[in-house]
Amino acid sequence: MKLRYSLIALSVLLVACQGNQDTAGDAADKASTDAAQADAVVLETEDAKTSYSMGANTADFLSQQIEKLKEYDVEIDTDLIVRGMEDVFAEQAVMTPEEVEQALSDFNERVQATIADQQTKAAEESKAKGKAFLEENANKEGVKSTESGLQYKIIEEGEEGVKPTAEDTVRVHYRGTLIDGTEFDSSYKREQPIDFGVTGVIPGWTEALQMMNKGAKWELYIPSDLAYGERDLGTIPPHSVLVFEVELLEINPEQAPEKAAETETE
Repeated sequence: MKLRYSLIALSVLLVACQGNQDTAGDAADKASTDAAQADAVVLETEDAKTSYSMGANTADFLSQQIEKLKEYDVEIDTDLIVRGMEDVFAEQAVMTPEEVEQALSDFNERVQATIADQQTKAAEESKAKGKAFLEENANKEGVKSTESGLQYKIIEEGEEGVKPTAEDTVRVHYRGTLIDGTEFDSSYKREQPIDFGVTGVIPGWTEALQMMNKGAKWELYIPSDLAYGERDLGTIPPHSVLVFEVELLEINPEQAPEKAAETETE
């Protein structure tokens, strides 16, 4: 897990390097001292520049990571970072290497546990919001529901009786949003419809397409278990109910099918 390894790397750096951000309470008191120290730095050789650059680069990385850790209820004391560095250089560390390793391991486990708790809470909130949305939406005028839980609204009927089967390829225009209206994909914006197999998309799409007439335009409201479930696609959070505007343009178009967009694949 990339986050886990980045936290381990940060843990090691925390006992060896100095951060470059002061706490809000100390910033005013130390401003003049810091300015004087900066003026006193002389970088006459390449080795001196390299040494200073290593410290500055590491401090910049640490300051960013320390800020991120606040999201996980972790407060890092930059004064102790400095003290740990000085003590190690002076061979006067108050913790043994084994104690340091254990402390960093405990730190990593604590952060991972916090992340897991946050993810669980976010998933529960997403499920609750999705459920509430679908329950309210089901009672709106024109909205129909299937046994699977898929909801849809017919905007345009299309050609009566001309429907795709599971073996067919279709050409569609579409726009996809989250229930808060955030758009995550749109063939309309790209000004290019897309071709794909009826069974090559998420279950909610596969079910809906086989009910649609050629030329029809529907609005789909797809429960997360008929979409991406617990998968996190970045623009589509886990357990998201999805809303699609879908226009079925062609069935088995002559042009070779294009690869479906990532937001539509299984």
